[in-house]
Amino acid sequence: MSTTQAPAELVSATTKRPVYSPLEAYWNAFQARRKRERLRTELCRLTGSELADIGITRGEIDYVTSNRSISPDPLRWMSDIGTRM
Repeated sequence: MSTTQAPAELVSATTKRPVYSPLEAYWNAFQARRKRERLRTELCRLTGSELADIGITRGEIDYVTSNRSISPDPLRWMSDIGTRM
């Protein structure tokens, strides 16, 4: 009877490891802010009835665009509402 073993997976010595870069962190924060500002602009352009269709009011636009804890997936976010207390 023979035993076969799968070859061990080798990791290259040149594999990039994650490096913290303050410049990259600032750039990512800047991009996220620009994205939120674009979202705010687009929401402000909608009419009251269009905003009602997506479930927000004009007074909630600033909250929705600034709240980073809201999931980008609206169905997942709606399912989380019942579990928070």
